[in-house]
Amino acid sequence: MADKSQTQESKTSARAEPNNATAQLQEAGFGNMMGMGTAWIEALNDMSAEVVGFVADRIKEDVKAQHEILHCKDPANLQQIQSQFMQKAMDQYKAETGKLVEMGTKAFGSKHSE
Repeated sequence: MADKSQTQESKTSARAEPNNATAQLQEAGFGNMMGMGTAWIEALNDMSAEVVGFVADRIKEDVKAQHEILHCKDPANLQQIQSQFMQKAMDQYKAETGKLVEMGTKAFGSKHSE
């Protein structure tokens, strides 16, 4: 029976430790970190939604290019389709990278400057 109560006490203290650590950080001057966590989660959610939308758009472009390739009649047209596909992909990836960097900078950079 003594082992059972010691185990329960260690479980209870293990659960309380994260709360104590948060309280200690708040007392040390970090303030309420819960708001910061919420902002980060919202920012990550927005970034994830942006990536999902981008992937969906790229899949549409892939299907469109495959359709054009299947209906192409000569090698010169094939080369043009492939070239346009690659150029558009590079442009879209470059633009998306810029969007995500901007979103990350706004979400995480502004918290440090306040």
